[in-house]
Amino acid sequence: MSKLFVIGMGPGDLDLVAPKALAALKASTDMVAYGYYLDLLGDICHNKTHHDLPLGEEIARARLALDLAASGKTTALISSGDIGIYAMATLVFELLDQQLQGKESHPEWLDVEIEVVSGISAMQAGASKVGAMLGHDFCTISLSDLLTPWESIDKRIHAAGAGDFVVSFYNPVSKKRDWQLNHARDVLLKYRPATTPVMIGRQLTRPDEEITFTTLAELDAKDVDMFTMVSVGNSESRHIQNGEKNWIYTPRGYSKKL
Repeated sequence: MSKLFVIGMGPGDLDLVAPKALAALKASTDMVAYGYYLDLLGDICHNKTHHDLPLGEEIARARLALDLAASGKTTALISSGDIGIYAMATLVFELLDQQLQGKESHPEWLDVEIEVVSGISAMQAGASKVGAMLGHDFCTISLSDLLTPWESIDKRIHAAGAGDFVVSFYNPVSKKRDWQLNHARDVLLKYRPATTPVMIGRQLTRPDEEITFTTLAELDAKDVDMFTMVSVGNSESRHIQNGEKNWIYTPRGYSKKL
């Protein structure tokens, strides 16, 4: 039976590629991904056929992976982080859904055995770098309005603020989107203190990783780029220092028992 592995490779550090993901990568003959991800995987991709499609070609990537698998090639469709979080897995199943509705003409896709292999997401990697930021209820919001209307994104930011969730912002800025993050900051300032701790994580777990500690009031889009994820604490999150060490944690309520 034809096989498609839909794989989350983790944030970039090879030590954080899950054993199950490694096994799936080794079992595959063909790898479909944005080329930078294949570069990060290095020798793991040795002797495999690479299918490198650029950013913006996500639909073509998913179609190609399904086509390769349907042709009998054991195929790996790869995303960084967890492939089910703002990544390629959803496109695979959307295409299958389209086929089942008769809107595609690829019945062979329905015979492909699909296995989704999860990975460590950027929000988890960032939280671990600063301590225990996701220690209580949290949510993620993508600030990209390329696929989601800004009105919906704005509504979710307000809801996250009202619910006092720790919020991890994906796709916070790009060359063409430089105002949404500051808007999100201003919205959250209506619901939580200006001193709320914030983590800015750039190229998390990769060789040029940068971690910045700041506050909600001081958060500014000019300090963020498209390789960055921003996590904002809730009203109870704490930034603590022990000498030169800095940590952010979000209490779960154990103070009542301590």
